Amino acid sequence: MRRVWRIGGGIFVLVLLVAIGLMVWEPLTAHRASPPPQHRYDVVIKRDTFGVPHIFGKTDAGVAYGIAYAHAEDDFPTLQEVMAATRGRLGALTGEDGARTDYIVHLLDVRGTVARHYDEQPADVWALLDGYAAGLNHYADTHHDEVKLSRLFPIDGRDVAAAFVLRSPFFFGLGDQLKALSGGDPLPKESAGAMPQAPNITPGGPPEVRNGSNAFAVAPGRSGTGVTRLVSNSHQPWSGAVAWYELVVHSGQGWDFAGATFPGAPYPLLGHNRTLGWTNTVNRPDLTDIYKLVLDKAGDKYRFDGVWRPLEKHRVWLRVRMGPFVLPVPKMVYRAVQGPVIENAKGAFAIRYAGMDELRMVEQYYRLNKARNWTEWNRAMALQGVPATNFIYADAAGNIGLIYNAMFPKRKPGYDYSKILPGDTSKDYEPGTVPWSMVPKNMNPKSGFIINANDTPYLAAGKGSELDPKDFSPLLGIETDLTNRAVRAVELMEGAPEITEQALENIKFDTGVSRQSWAYGWMRSVQAVDPKGDPLLQRAHDVLARWDWNFDGHGPADALAAMVMRDGVVRNYPRKPLGNPRTALRKAAEHLQNYFGRLDPPLGQVLRLHHGKVDLPLDGGPDVLRAMGRWESGPNGRLKVVHGDSFIMFMIWDRNGKVHSKSIVPYGAATSRPDSPHYSDQAPLFVAHRFKPVLFTSDELKGHVEKSYRP
Repeated sequence: MRRVWRIGGGIFVLVLLVAIGLMVWEPLTAHRASPPPQHRYDVVIKRDTFGVPHIFGKTDAGVAYGIAYAHAEDDFPTLQEVMAATRGRLGALTGEDGARTDYIVHLLDVRGTVARHYDEQPADVWALLDGYAAGLNHYADTHHDEVKLSRLFPIDGRDVAAAFVLRSPFFFGLGDQLKALSGGDPLPKESAGAMPQAPNITPGGPPEVRNGSNAFAVAPGRSGTGVTRLVSNSHQPWSGAVAWYELVVHSGQGWDFAGATFPGAPYPLLGHNRTLGWTNTVNRPDLTDIYKLVLDKAGDKYRFDGVWRPLEKHRVWLRVRMGPFVLPVPKMVYRAVQGPVIENAKGAFAIRYAGMDELRMVEQYYRLNKARNWTEWNRAMALQGVPATNFIYADAAGNIGLIYNAMFPKRKPGYDYSKILPGDTSKDYEPGTVPWSMVPKNMNPKSGFIINANDTPYLAAGKGSELDPKDFSPLLGIETDLTNRAVRAVELMEGAPEITEQALENIKFDTGVSRQSWAYGWMRSVQAVDPKGDPLLQRAHDVLARWDWNFDGHGPADALAAMVMRDGVVRNYPRKPLGNPRTALRKAAEHLQNYFGRLDPPLGQVLRLHHGKVDLPLDGGPDVLRAMGRWESGPNGRLKVVHGDSFIMFMIWDRNGKVHSKSIVPYGAATSRPDSPHYSDQAPLFVAHRFKPVLFTSDELKGHVEKSYRP
């Protein structure tokens, strides 16, 4: 019996030791950076009455220090996750989902990119990154109870730079390619196909929208009052790692900017300075090339131009939290000459993508912030560090434009780069990016306006002012997609002789569906569904027949139509075949009947802005200019919007060149601080289509300071 007890006791001790090991090994083996060099940053943070931080620094680096500290005050949990991801430790914080991100960090060699190129950055960029890291470290040092991952801090400038390397490629769809390859699934379509027939838009516009207008940028000659207008209306998640955070910055080194940024960025990513501004929309050119490798029998080498090369292999250990334990999970990452490699049941595939091994985006955004005119701003864009995203530009001199920005891979004629390519030859592979001169740009169009709504750059400025597809090589892979928002915006723009401020607001908040868009065809197919004796479908059919092609919340069919529209958007946007109209209609009808007891509840009763104790009705819907793109169904059946219209900013440069702006966000400045008065204080304005003033200058800020302090 004693022997049994000894064995049992030994097993217990062994299990206990293993359990303790799984609880403590992760931070002990984690890389820990040295903090940036000690420096005293002279910075003051002033919070306005909406909690927006206005950061005043003697130097640009001091401003970056203040940005990090202020953002941490409002959303440290998200910043902590972003920094954990750059270290490949997100799985230790959030579990399996985080470990998937950690695998991507290793697969794309994020830290290797930073190691190779960080020392190439100019000294002022180093100072900026160090300042941001120091500000975040200071917050972590003084708020130990909020730090959830041991030995994550201190961070350094390389960690901040790594966040850019990790995040940038996923805005143009790299994640979809990686997901398909990992599962051995068919690759997503890289193009919508041939350029669709241009919408039938007359100068007067369709009868029902003759009084409307919209634009992202409007030139003085079209504005009605001789001013330049720019609208930033980004559609992003309302919380998380790519949710907008509003701020205003002023540096003694000549950096003055108002706009918004993402967690982990040391400067605003869009908005305006004194003389110019820009906003961004996601574009989706074909920026990934997939090569199927030829491996030897052992799988250790691949053939390239008749020579067997060693396949680079590295074992990495993913950290996966499960309750109190963090499990070490081994994973192999591979690399070939073309790029990272994913193996599946169909073979080994190398991926070449825009922005691979690229770090210049860190400097580029900084130079854009400080540019004073189009020449300087264009010079910063020519750095070509941002892998993809449209830039819509305007300035005090009256210039407007759309830059279809992308780091287009160099490609060779004779190959279809939208399909899988042979990976054993250099005949279809050429390193490098096409020059800036080849990037499509529509500057100062005759129409006097520019728009983009995640669509082709060939529909942006109206009849007689568009880019000609024949002027650009098909090897660039420029998208041909048309969204309802884009078609509708151009309809409304062309129908407006003058685009006044009020007209611009009306169109930005427009909720209509264009008869010329894909959405019209989809919704007509749903209206044409034959109920075939199904009572629920018959009632849904009758309700939808009364829809007025608008999601303004005033019609009895708006809620039903919005849910059906969403079913179409989730297939149309990723270029998939549209689903079964009958199935979509029944699904929406069942939801409304089960939760609301009727098929025609008011849209605002169904579609909600819900954040903490705030629960407000919304208008709008998927792929309309008042965008409510994605929602989650709550236990009461209400649809809580989590993605859509997010940071909205209206900018004007008057006849004297002075800038004026106003803005709004869905929640507030402190999105993860429920006890803050600014957790959701902007929500009532947001749902009412109203704005708050941007207090850009010190004089404008006077009398509106809620709190002033040195971090």
